[in-house]
Amino acid sequence: MSDAVRIADRLVWRDGAFSEGTRRVPEETAIALTYNGGTHAVMMGTPQDLADFGIGFSLNEGIVASRDDITSLEIVTLDDGVEIRMWLKPELAARMAERRRHIAGPTGCGLCGIDSIAEAVRPPSPVPTGRRFSPREIMAALGSIEPLQKLNHETRAVHAAAFWTAGRGIVSLREDVGRHNALDKLAGSLAQARTPAHDGIVLLTSRVSVEMVQKAAAMGAPVVVAVSAPTALAIRTADAAGITLVAVARNDGFEIFTHPERIAAAIDADARSSQADTMHVA
Repeated sequence: MSDAVRIADRLVWRDGAFSEGTRRVPEETAIALTYNGGTHAVMMGTPQDLADFGIGFSLNEGIVASRDDITSLEIVTLDDGVEIRMWLKPELAARMAERRRHIAGPTGCGLCGIDSIAEAVRPPSPVPTGRRFSPREIMAALGSIEPLQKLNHETRAVHAAAFWTAGRGIVSLREDVGRHNALDKLAGSLAQARTPAHDGIVLLTSRVSVEMVQKAAAMGAPVVVAVSAPTALAIRTADAAGITLVAVARNDGFEIFTHPERIAAAIDADARSSQADTMHVA
């Protein structure tokens, strides 16, 4: 059993009677992200894939522009948590020293290190054009997540973020009690493998908040597919970034909220509609 799972005693009331037993539950711990000796943020998360988390957080929050801006990374286990100690290139270290602050965020916090409303709702990075996907491909990508969610199989209590391509299927999948953390870990995993996000689909087992869209935009992901619904701000942000946002994706279908031009069937439907309008006018 990994450090990410613990055995908890439990007393169960079911079918009119009590029984004793145990349940596997995910571990949750404080994870401090430090740069050149100073703490930038403290997140609550699952203590696995921490190098991916540190790198992905740094990229998605705009602290670094590439994996190579982090000159070294060390995972240090403490009595009351874990530190991801990162050292940046000198010019970035100087910039970090000016904005250094210590913010403790709750599970799933996506706004650590932000000190203004303007920064919280910052304009997203525009994403590349990417490729088109058929509804069949989206459903295939969605169906490929569940078998790979090892931690969730054990605990039924964590989120996953995955990256799927038509040629390779699931390229990487990361899990965490915090949905933002899972996406940061995925970003770090792709960065370490030098895998660009522009030719595939980012898959989320959670709802879509604005921070999730901002992180996906920072990754350069043109298509995001989530099992739950988006917020209104997430929709506006995805639209501004040029992201095709697909949500409420279940076994029986999905809903497209922004930029349907990357979904082949939607493009064909628009073309047929335009043709019909033209014929009607004629």
